[in-house]
Amino acid sequence: MDFKQLKDFIEKKMRMQHIYQPLMIKTLLENEGLASVRTIAETFLAKDESQIEYYEHITKSMPGKVLQKHGIVDYADNAFVLNVTDITSEQRSELIKLCNDKIKKYETERGKRIWAHRSLDSREVPGSLRYQVLSKAKFRCELCGISANDKALDVDHITPRNKGGKTVPENLQALCYTCNSQKRDLDDTDFRPWKNLYEDNDKKCIFCKISLSKKSNDLAFTIEDKYPVTKYHTLVCPKRHVQSFFDLGTAEYKACITLLSEMKKTISKKDSTVTGFNVGINDGADSGQTISHCHIHLIPRRKGDVSDPEGGVRNLIPGKGKYTHD
Repeated sequence: MDFKQLKDFIEKKMRMQHIYQPLMIKTLLENEGLASVRTIAETFLAKDESQIEYYEHITKSMPGKVLQKHGIVDYADNAFVLNVTDITSEQRSELIKLCNDKIKKYETERGKRIWAHRSLDSREVPGSLRYQVLSKAKFRCELCGISANDKALDVDHITPRNKGGKTVPENLQALCYTCNSQKRDLDDTDFRPWKNLYEDNDKKCIFCKISLSKKSNDLAFTIEDKYPVTKYHTLVCPKRHVQSFFDLGTAEYKACITLLSEMKKTISKKDSTVTGFNVGINDGADSGQTISHCHIHLIPRRKGDVSDPEGGVRNLIPGKGKYTHD
């Protein structure tokens, strides 16, 4: 490739999802056409404002607070000032050397573990599963909603691995680096009781008995409705005995929603006449719930299965299915 071809690519053919391509070419040009992966990665990092924001937060909330407490620094107008006066250049060099020695000793003793809190989950979460979680979240943080274009996203274990959490879709969520770091810093919940909670069941409950033989995923299962409204009418239920949908834990909720999506695809593939679905939950006796174990109805619909489907679930109350469209 010659100069004109590269210029034409940059000006006319380059399709950018981010600034990585021109940054990489620029770095290679500045380094006589050869640059290590690390060098290129450092160039990306220098442009990543989200990483700077992260370390601004770390600076103020961790070493800044500690050094202020000891009277080493003061903080004002978004800047830190060293509370040391009347030192010579030789003394300054000596202090810098002491700091370098401390850093080197710490790095030697602990190695790469000192940055474990910032390591990506890709080593813990397989690439295909990581992509599945991020795409399911529409590449947005599931807590604050920020886009992956604005902040780097991590794949987080809802129940941490050191508390028994598994690397399965229902226990994973997409979090931006800020929400993920805040969750780690502030969440002092002991998850051990939750482990037992997820295993709670009622020996008299028919769904609890069924759940023991079902392995749809760790926290939820599916069964065919015993009295189907339409063919392939399916129920999605949490394994834990809980009556209300609104009392599900985050991981249970994700487990149920994951199964809903999977069953929708399975039914559509199995029966090409299915052209729509009703998804419904009876929550409480007055809504029609007859089994006090949360369950979600997935009801396949087919063209012509009723004379007039307009209104859908609104027809639960007679006369409410018809309304004027404004």
